Amino acid sequence: MQFPRLVRLRQHFERPRVENVPEAIRKALETLDLASAIRPGQSVALTAGSRGIANIALILRSVANFLRELGAKPFIVPAMGSHGGGTAEGQRKILESYGITEQFTGVPIRASMEVVSLGSTPEGFPVVLDRIASEADHIGVIARIKPHTAYEGPIESGLLKMMMIGLGKHAGAIEYHRILLEEPYDRVVRAVGRHVLSKAPIRFGLAIVENAYDETALIEAVRPEDFEPVEERLLTQARAWLARLPWRKGELLIVDEIGKDISGSGMDTNVVGRKRAFRGQPTSGQPEYRSIFVRGLSAKTHGNAAGIGMADFTTARLVKAMDYRATVINCVTAGYPEGANIPVYFDTDREVIEAALAIIGRRRPEQARVIRIKNTLELETIYASEACLEEPVCETQFTVESKPTPISFDAEGNLLPWPVHDAAEGPR
Repeated sequence: MQFPRLVRLRQHFERPRVENVPEAIRKALETLDLASAIRPGQSVALTAGSRGIANIALILRSVANFLRELGAKPFIVPAMGSHGGGTAEGQRKILESYGITEQFTGVPIRASMEVVSLGSTPEGFPVVLDRIASEADHIGVIARIKPHTAYEGPIESGLLKMMMIGLGKHAGAIEYHRILLEEPYDRVVRAVGRHVLSKAPIRFGLAIVENAYDETALIEAVRPEDFEPVEERLLTQARAWLARLPWRKGELLIVDEIGKDISGSGMDTNVVGRKRAFRGQPTSGQPEYRSIFVRGLSAKTHGNAAGIGMADFTTARLVKAMDYRATVINCVTAGYPEGANIPVYFDTDREVIEAALAIIGRRRPEQARVIRIKNTLELETIYASEACLEEPVCETQFTVESKPTPISFDAEGNLLPWPVHDAAEGPR
């Protein structure tokens, strides 16, 4: 089979950045006058999720330092639903993989899967809260505001979701995802969030927005009563800064790695498409790729291959690297068992690409629109086939940085590792 030739592209996105994270956090928290509410000696639980948020260890350390200067006693609680295999030790290990350790942050990490009941919302949704966090004098909710991979609305992934799913632990995640199979996400997340705010000692929020380069772009401290309007405003900004691919359609998208540190769904559906449609939450205008080929797992996902079911093809090496139990627990808890489905797989990348390009319709394989990316977080550099460059509509600005070169494989029949050494340029 004759394969298409690829060129290397460098995409150009807007790039606002927080240059001094500790100073930005200090200035943000100072606007809340926390000293008037947090007394010396009081405990403050800080949430730490399972996403790969840029600078997250430094952010947590900076918040903890600010609180200790007030005389408070901050500590960190893992707030990640069912991740880490649904165990306290597994969640602690996830935090450690992000550099969130007691040594670095200077505060204890208290992990437990136990929850306490906070009753029910007026709509009848049961609400639970991490037991350790519930016993603190105050709770600081730290979360990234970002478009969700499954739900669409004015509020998606952020402070409210952190209170609902993150602080709900495994028990809460199971309950809420069951409810979300029948109820619109916006209604549920607002109802649960409001109830938590009324019953739990939520003292402040710290909202983080990242740019298209996976860098901290904005940090804003939020009063509890402002969680909803601030999230709505920052989500609009996060959407504008979101990285994307230049073309919405193609025959084959090659993704080198997926993982929970990259996206809640392994790969961001806002980038690759295939976003699930939930009750009352229709999706439209998504990217459409005939086949998606996922080559491997990120190191920090710890074998959790949640979202692999969105792919059409994968490799035998990814299947071997899967922690199948952790993947299934995560996907079933989310009410999305198909997310753990194993796609068609072959021993080598060459076999996968041949199989995928054999079923692309009337185009010849060498004319296929093929894109290769490292993952859905790192989209500055991508590889695209010549046919892509002929498309009349393009959604991003980019520079072509190499000559067209054939898809290259190593002696075992696998693609060269990222970053790809372009044959036209010689070894680097």
